[in-house]
Amino acid sequence: MTLKQLILSVNPIDFQSNALFQQLKEIKPEYGSGVRIKVCKKGDTVSVTNVHVGSHGDIVASPIDVTDETDLTDKELLKAILDEMSNEGFTEADADVFWDDMTDLQKAKIVR
Repeated sequence: MTLKQLILSVNPIDFQSNALFQQLKEIKPEYGSGVRIKVCKKGDTVSVTNVHVGSHGDIVASPIDVTDETDLTDKELLKAILDEMSNEGFTEADADVFWDDMTDLQKAKIVR
């Protein structure tokens, strides 16, 4: 199943307040980059990888590989993927502040 097929398989009412869902629902799949979305679950933690590579058109065309021991409904699977794609609320501004702090040599000297 591709991400686009997963998006079309869930009840859109469950994701009506999710802007990323609304955007991805309207995007036409492109040829893709050959990257597969990988999902696994360890304990209560769901790990999603390969959703930050390529355009949104490439990503919605990507097949999803779910490990055998991962028991998620389509709704839970899509929520985990959307959370990872949106960095779980970590905005562009948050990312800028984070990287500015990480690369600030003055702060690095204070830490030492």
